[in-house]
Amino acid sequence: MMKTVLVVDDDKSNLMIAQKVLSGEFRVAAVNSGQLAFQYLEKNEPVVILLDIQMPEMDGFEVMQKLQENEKWRRIPVIFLTADRTPQTEEACFRVGAVDYIGKPFIPAIMQRRVKRTVELEDYRRGLEEMVQQQLKKITQLQQDIIITMANLIEGRDGTTGEHVKHTSIYTEYLIRKLQRHKIYQAELTPEFADYLKKAAPMHDIGKITVPDSILCKPEALTEEEYRLMQLHAEEGGRLIRENMSRLAEPEFVRIASNVANFHHEKWNGKGYPKGLKGEEIPLEARILALADVFDALIAKRQYKQGMSLEEARAVMEKERGESFEPVLLDCFFSDEQELRELVNSI
Repeated sequence: MMKTVLVVDDDKSNLMIAQKVLSGEFRVAAVNSGQLAFQYLEKNEPVVILLDIQMPEMDGFEVMQKLQENEKWRRIPVIFLTADRTPQTEEACFRVGAVDYIGKPFIPAIMQRRVKRTVELEDYRRGLEEMVQQQLKKITQLQQDIIITMANLIEGRDGTTGEHVKHTSIYTEYLIRKLQRHKIYQAELTPEFADYLKKAAPMHDIGKITVPDSILCKPEALTEEEYRLMQLHAEEGGRLIRENMSRLAEPEFVRIASNVANFHHEKWNGKGYPKGLKGEEIPLEARILALADVFDALIAKRQYKQGMSLEEARAVMEKERGESFEPVLLDCFFSDEQELRELVNSI
C-alpha cells in the first residue's frame, strides 16, 4: 500500500506539480488551506506534510504551531515549501520544528529526493522506537519475574505459599477497577498508578527478608520483643526498595512500591505500624493493598488453617470498617458480592 504525503499550498499549480512529481512513489493528498489540512488530519495520518509558508488566513507557521500542540500530529515530519530562500527563513523553518524545506519553483528531482529521504528517516525512527518498546517490555517482564520470584521465596520462609503473592495482586487490581467504576479517587487512580500498584503488590512483604527465621517461623505466639522486631519488616521493606530499585525502575513505581511495603500495616484509625498514620495520612496505594492482603489471608487455605468463606471473611472485615480499613474502600470492595465470588472461584 502506497504511503500518503499531504501537500498544503494555496497555489493550485504548485499542488498539481507536487502531485505529478510525487505520485509515482506516493499517494498525494492535496489541500489549499490550513483549515482543510486539519480536516484531513482528523481522519488520516500522512507520512509527511509538505507545507507552504505564504498562505492567506492561516500561514504555514501558524499551521505548524497548531500541529505542534497536538500529540499525534506533532510526530508527523513537516517539510516547508517557500520561495524565500534567505538564511533567516531557513532558520525560522527549523526553529519551529520542520525537518527540511524545499524552495520554489520546485525542482522535481530535489523534491522527490528530499521527500523520499524524510520518509526513509521516519520509517527508521519508528522502527527504532518499536525495537526500544519491545526491549523495554522484555526488561519490564524480567523485572516483574524477578520481583515475583523474590516475593515467593520470602513468603515461603514463613510457610505462606507463593499463591498469596499472586492473589494479592489480583485482588488489588480488582479493587482498583471497582474504584474506577464507581468514580472514587478518580484523580489518583490513573492508568499508570493502577499498573504500578499491581506490579508493586507482590513486594509488600519484601522486608521479611531481614527477619530472623527464629521469629518468622516460630510456631508459638511471639513475645513482645519478637513482635517489635517482626514489625520492623515494614520499614525495612520500604528501605530495601528505595535503595535497590531507584536505578532500575521509574521513580513513581519506586515511590508506590516503597509506600506499599512501608505502610501496608497502618490502620485507618491510626493504631497500625510503623508510624501510626491515620486516615488519609496513609498513602492510598498502601490502603488499597492492605485490604487486598487481609482478604486473601482470610480466605486462603494454609497448612495451619482452613480458609474462610467469602461471607465469613466479609463479616470479619466489616467489623474493622473505619478501624483497620477505610470505609469507602471496604464498601467498594464488597459492593458486588457475586462478582467477587466469581473472581475468588476463578483463582
